[in-house]
Amino acid sequence: MATYGSDQLAALADPSRRAIVEALRAGPRAVGELAADLPISRPAVSQHLKVLKEAGLVADRAEGTKRLYRLEPNGIAAVRAYLDRMWSDALRSFAEYAEYAESTEPTEEEQS
Repeated sequence: MATYGSDQLAALADPSRRAIVEALRAGPRAVGELAADLPISRPAVSQHLKVLKEAGLVADRAEGTKRLYRLEPNGIAAVRAYLDRMWSDALRSFAEYAEYAESTEPTEEEQS
């Protein structure tokens, strides 16, 4: 299991994979459909989909002679949970610093 969404974030580090994830937001698509909209080859799209699938961000199913890829809700939720934790931690740190800075700021009497 990935720690703090690291596998998912590593998979999303590549701009082509992010473009594939964006394209899949509209719904399931076959490799050929994805490749038609991207400036990379069909084999490259397949390789990117493999990485995304291993990271748990996409899933596939057979439909006739082709495979349809879709976003995997649990994988996307893991990324969101990680980012939510990071955001919460950052806001808490900022609030703690602001309180510290305010408490150590000289008063008007001390400045005189």
